[in-house]
Amino acid sequence: MKVMLGLSGGVDSAVAAYLLKEEGYEVIGCFMRNWDAFANNDFLGNPTVNDDQCPQEKDYQDAEKVAKQLGIPLMRIDFIKEYWDHVFSFFIEEYEKGRTPNPDILCNKYIKFDAFREFAKKNGCELIAMGHYAKKVFHDGHYYLCKCFDQNKDQTYFLSQINEEQIKDCIFPLGDIDKTKVREIANKLGLAVADKKDSTGVCFIGERNFREFLKNYIPAQKGNIIDIDTGKIIGRHKGVYYYTIGQHKGLGIGGISGETATGWFIVKKDAKKNVLYVTRGDTQKYLMSNKCVVRKLNIINPDEVFPQKVGAKFRYRQKDHPASIDKVGDEIICTYDYYKAVTTGQEAVFYSEDGRLIASGTIDEVYRDDARIDL
Repeated sequence: MKVMLGLSGGVDSAVAAYLLKEEGYEVIGCFMRNWDAFANNDFLGNPTVNDDQCPQEKDYQDAEKVAKQLGIPLMRIDFIKEYWDHVFSFFIEEYEKGRTPNPDILCNKYIKFDAFREFAKKNGCELIAMGHYAKKVFHDGHYYLCKCFDQNKDQTYFLSQINEEQIKDCIFPLGDIDKTKVREIANKLGLAVADKKDSTGVCFIGERNFREFLKNYIPAQKGNIIDIDTGKIIGRHKGVYYYTIGQHKGLGIGGISGETATGWFIVKKDAKKNVLYVTRGDTQKYLMSNKCVVRKLNIINPDEVFPQKVGAKFRYRQKDHPASIDKVGDEIICTYDYYKAVTTGQEAVFYSEDGRLIASGTIDEVYRDDARIDL
């Protein structure tokens, strides 16, 4: 059976290709190019750029080396327009509203598991595969994503907006092994990317000084930093879009005459007024919430029963938080014990007790004791 694998030039997809071959699949590698750094003139603040070579071109060269070593064909496809239209434009729009979007989730939904999936089918491949750390399971007549063996690397949060049809057509070869084993296999095979550093930047855009990068698309507009407890202006920010809730470094608030030197934390952003609100006291009373409204839903099983108890994840690399969810119309009402910095624009992902991802959506409203708060 033919499988088209997203070969990124990293070690995870390289080992995924090897494992698929070992299982007897006919593997076709494909490198996706979805960002034109030169056309977008966004090298400012990108520490990985040397001379005039785009980092994605270096990744493509690594993908070529891996494909040659493993004896698989390598194709190349550009989804630059699709990425701009469905991912990056929305990403900028949300930042301009003062929200905190997650472009990797949209990238998976619209590019890797949609446009790429269609491209694979047009080229005779029944299935696609990725080097994500996730599992596919079949439960009560439906395909679900499920948490993988390596809980430290589990990426189901980033895959939370892909639907059942997309899950059905995908293979995740790394679902039952950990990162240490991946590196071990790569080194044993002598793959060119065996010791390559993992990428950590924005999906397809790469690592860079994020504030400098955003300046290319959202002009800096300085404004006031206000102590939310006293109402006093205590400093100036470089643009409200460039900061995140809970941030305490890089605020540029030095010593204030007559005030004890303490750390400051961002507890509120007002994009319309271009104001950052900070506190040096108890952040809990500003950042804690116990209910949120989730919209733009992706529910795997349309017959899912509500209400129910779940494990909720409000951002990547956090432990599941016990919660109750109920579906009301086109939204999910999620209630939970007090939790810090549940932020609008981020994704809420809900898991069953056995680790299946049953639903997800964008956090649109946040409440503390039924009083709406803006985070």
